[in-house]
Amino acid sequence: MKYAPFGNSGMMVSPFVLGTVTFGGTHGFEKTGNVGVEDAKRFIDIARDAGVNAIDTANIYSKGDSEKVVGEAVKGRRNDLLIFSKVRTTMGEGPNMAGASRAHIMGQIDESLKRLQTDWIDHYWIHQWDGVTPVEETVAVMDGLIRAGKIRSWGVSNYGGWQVAKTVLTAKMLGATPPAAHQLNYTPEAREAEYEIIPAGRDLGVATQVWSPLGEGLLTGKIDRNNGPQPGTRQGNDWPEPHIVDTERLYRVIDVLKDVAAEVGRSVPQVVLAWLRERPGVHSIALGARSEEHLRDNLGSIELTLSEEQAKRIEKAGRPPAIVPLWHRAMNGMDRVSESERAYLEGYRETMGLG
Repeated sequence: MKYAPFGNSGMMVSPFVLGTVTFGGTHGFEKTGNVGVEDAKRFIDIARDAGVNAIDTANIYSKGDSEKVVGEAVKGRRNDLLIFSKVRTTMGEGPNMAGASRAHIMGQIDESLKRLQTDWIDHYWIHQWDGVTPVEETVAVMDGLIRAGKIRSWGVSNYGGWQVAKTVLTAKMLGATPPAAHQLNYTPEAREAEYEIIPAGRDLGVATQVWSPLGEGLLTGKIDRNNGPQPGTRQGNDWPEPHIVDTERLYRVIDVLKDVAAEVGRSVPQVVLAWLRERPGVHSIALGARSEEHLRDNLGSIELTLSEEQAKRIEKAGRPPAIVPLWHRAMNGMDRVSESERAYLEGYRETMGLG
């Protein structure tokens, strides 16, 4: 695998990282998977052999049990792996057991470090925007954690474009360390992040990491117009995510993905990951797997490169509609576009029949 700088952090991170939402399987996360310590050790071995050098977890995953599994599984090889975790979501009773405030983060960081059995977290995500806590406070807390040696870098997850921009610019204004990366849901079908979020990150030098690239089980190749989710899978267990805005677009994308998979002789997940890996601004993709077979298949996509024509067909099938102000910019503002937005505007022009 090729490694690239993770935003402004100076860390070199692999294009795939090992996601751990399937680790633990307790406290409401039973539907995502129940990977225990021994299986997690094998998953980490497989990922490392493929060149993966980072593990992504969160305190909310199985209410800390995912972090505990990671901590046990990385014993004796902590220095060989980067560990990412998250904070912000509700972790207990009381008004200060959630949020991006100093009161919440300062307590949660120490709990995560204990569960992970480590002295530091390499990258610490704010898991959701906190519309109550001033962003200045969140920035100051994260900068303080870096200075204290408890984290090496930080980022934001599931933020809107203006929220990414406000956070970065506030950090710069305060002379604090800005977020190095943002994490978001992005698939060949879920493309709304192209409107503002990914361009904002690209323009500000913030790396994009994708979570749930297979649409939380929708884009495995086993679900299509004629076949629903199977019992025992995340979608077959009534998992509430993701929210599908346009069902017809979903099936249209799946149709094209299956066609391309047949052309290249690979699985649908491998085609999805190969397509995402080459999208503008995408730095890395978090791979969460319930089984060793799924993990090996996903990692095998690193060797797959789609043709320009195949990538274009997938892009066109899932392209979101041009909305205000993007249709107007695509129509009238192409003389002065930034590179962070060019590819998307060109797609909207095609949709609008402007060439």
